[in-house]
Amino acid sequence: MEKKEEADNNREERNNEGKEEREDGRVPQMALNHISRLCRNVNVSIDFYTKVLGLVLIERPPTFEFDGAWLFNYGVGVHLIQAKNEDSLPKTDRRLDPMDNHVSFQCEDMKALEQRLKQFNVEYTTRTMDDDEKWNKD
Repeated sequence: MEKKEEADNNREERNNEGKEEREDGRVPQMALNHISRLCRNVNVSIDFYTKVLGLVLIERPPTFEFDGAWLFNYGVGVHLIQAKNEDSLPKTDRRLDPMDNHVSFQCEDMKALEQRLKQFNVEYTTRTMDDDEKWNKD
């Protein structure tokens, strides 16, 4: 229960950030609140996000009339939504396309995360950017 309370406190902190009135017309400070992901099976996805990635399942407003779940950690929420049909889901027979919709998590120890993914038999793809050649052009 501590993790849920911590997630609720973090959400309240985020909601109060940058609320001071802006006389100079600047846009108030903003942050990413959540991403939504369509799922084949919400319960399987909850297991992945909580057990493998360490997100915390939090209370979801009961007003929604569709199956789903809300998770939170690392300063961002993940909302899982049960897909109505297979056609609305992303295709799983392809590699990550950086020019297509995707979600990217940053971690402090990629080797440890890879071990964790292997421990849970999660298929994954790694990709590195060659900083010297692609990003430091004059």
